[in-house]
Amino acid sequence: MTDKITISGLNLFYSQNQALHSISLSIPAGKITAFIGPSGCGKSTLLKTLNRMNDLVPGCRVEGIIPQKKLQIYLLQIISKTKIL
Repeated sequence: MTDKITISGLNLFYSQNQALHSISLSIPAGKITAFIGPSGCGKSTLLKTLNRMNDLVPGCRVEGIIPQKKLQIYLLQIISKTKIL
């Protein structure tokens, strides 16, 4: 079975505070996946990162690789920060 989402070395920062630390996981296609954990462990933050909802949060910075359809979903953010656009 192929993976629908693969995350490698994902780190998320709100200014200087790191909210996600080196997240790496694969989510298979056609399967139900659940994120289970205690309050404040980063479940919602990870889901917001996958949905790019953190793009609107001032001071939020994402590092790592989340390829989607062979295009890194944060590629445009990286390019715009290097002023290539």
